[in-house]
Amino acid sequence: MTTMNAVRPARRRGRPPGPTSAHGDARAALVRTGVALLTEKGFSSVGIDEILRAVGVPKGSFYHYFASKQAFGEVLIDAYAAYFAHKLDACLADEHRTPLQRLRDFVEEAKAGMARHDYRRGCLVGNLGQEMAVLPEPYRARLVAVFADWQTRTARCLEAARQAGEVSRDADCTQLAAYFWIGWEGAVLRAKLERSAEPLDIFADGFFALLGVKASAMVQRKGAPPERGAGHTGGTGVQGNTDR
Repeated sequence: MTTMNAVRPARRRGRPPGPTSAHGDARAALVRTGVALLTEKGFSSVGIDEILRAVGVPKGSFYHYFASKQAFGEVLIDAYAAYFAHKLDACLADEHRTPLQRLRDFVEEAKAGMARHDYRRGCLVGNLGQEMAVLPEPYRARLVAVFADWQTRTARCLEAARQAGEVSRDADCTQLAAYFWIGWEGAVLRAKLERSAEPLDIFADGFFALLGVKASAMVQRKGAPPERGAGHTGGTGVQGNTDR
């Protein structure tokens, strides 16, 4: 039997949440809305009130879900990283396509996604990276780790392309993957600024040209049988031990 002297757990701040399922649904909705807003706006310009209004969650309940805005931001980075890793794998690990066609598929799907939102939304990680001077310092390592993960996944795809003869056997796939993400993030920023796919196309065409791939070899639609090695035209790619 419980007595009046029994130790009670410390009470958390804010209004108590509802039933467990409602609690989970509300938290998930806050994360989804936060991610969407941070792909469009900067972290500093998005207020907690704006997110709460969009979800319909009382302000007093926020701190039952997250300890602080900083903690909320960390959850958003992790959620976006998990979502985007899945998106990358859906393209880059598709063995029904040749490796370079997989990378082109990613480019085309990303372009379609930006167009669907009228180029208002970009990359959450890239957006936060631009704000790092005014963000909590712990975010830095998290953002760097996300970019490193994307580069690793891309390098695996490029290594498969190298093994398949789509790019030079001397290509440095790790360096190529880093080059891709540094350039792609800049292209996304420019596309968002201009509300146009042109910066994405310019970068992607330039990257594939660096690999020695003809643009016409990259337009094969999904569902068509792969043509192994069809895109390679003898380009050298990025060489190991290069000074560039």
